[in-house]
Amino acid sequence: MELRQVRYFLAVAEELHFGRAAERLRVVQPTVSQQIRRLERELGLELFDRTTRTVSLTAAGSAFLPHARAITAAEQGALEAMAALHAEQETVLRIGTNVGLGVRLEHLLTTLAERAPHVTVELTSAEPAIRLQQVRDGELDAAFVRGVDQSPGLDLIPVWQDPLVVALPATHPLAARQTVDIADLAAMPLRIVPRAANPHLVDLVTAACRDAGFDPLLGPAFTTDQDTLAAIGTGKPAWTVFYATQAELLPTTRTAFRPFTPPAPAMDTYLAVRPTTPARRLAPFLDACHTHQS
Repeated sequence: MELRQVRYFLAVAEELHFGRAAERLRVVQPTVSQQIRRLERELGLELFDRTTRTVSLTAAGSAFLPHARAITAAEQGALEAMAALHAEQETVLRIGTNVGLGVRLEHLLTTLAERAPHVTVELTSAEPAIRLQQVRDGELDAAFVRGVDQSPGLDLIPVWQDPLVVALPATHPLAARQTVDIADLAAMPLRIVPRAANPHLVDLVTAACRDAGFDPLLGPAFTTDQDTLAAIGTGKPAWTVFYATQAELLPTTRTAFRPFTPPAPAMDTYLAVRPTTPARRLAPFLDACHTHQS
């Protein structure tokens, strides 16, 4: 018995007409009749009563019908399972990224390539609100986001914490220390972005200063990494903050990066995904994220 014969039988059984069945199958009518005859000879039973005007199922045909449907359903299930496996083996993930992921992103992608070489990652950078909407719209499979633990229509999966480090003039006495107590920065201006540009970061730093007993003295706003570091390294003493993984990628000779004395301020980072995204699709990427939590 061939699957083709079973499909032909089903078409005739549902159309009760050899001509219409042939049109549905996109073959000529004699081919359908020939395959049905071969199937009947193999089964040793007639499946259809044929007259010049009508076609109807015999008792054997009616008994065979549910089995034929089960056979084609099993075929379809097998094809779908193999298609899913094929898709999984050649996965392309579109991921929205955050500023400041730095070496952590490089290490994450290296780990993913080693563990799941069938997964290709396409990175997209955009403002946080845009990234989240792109995930909702299906334009991105997932996106990194900091500082928020909920977003309508999305699941936010915690992946790691990003500790902050202080950037200050390399010639300043505090730069000679292994760690810097945030309270010792009270007299120096803080160069940071306006709160409207990054409220989560500004609130985190402000709260850490207040916990240390002072309100930060705000200096000129943070502009770009290069310009702000140059100003701190050559101008009047000032300080700013960077994510530790980002600071590792910033070359500078006039500015020093130092970790804060524990507990250091740190930002929670999440991976935003749609609730309907199959867990298996993102599993290798999440596994790589969790490998680099610390």
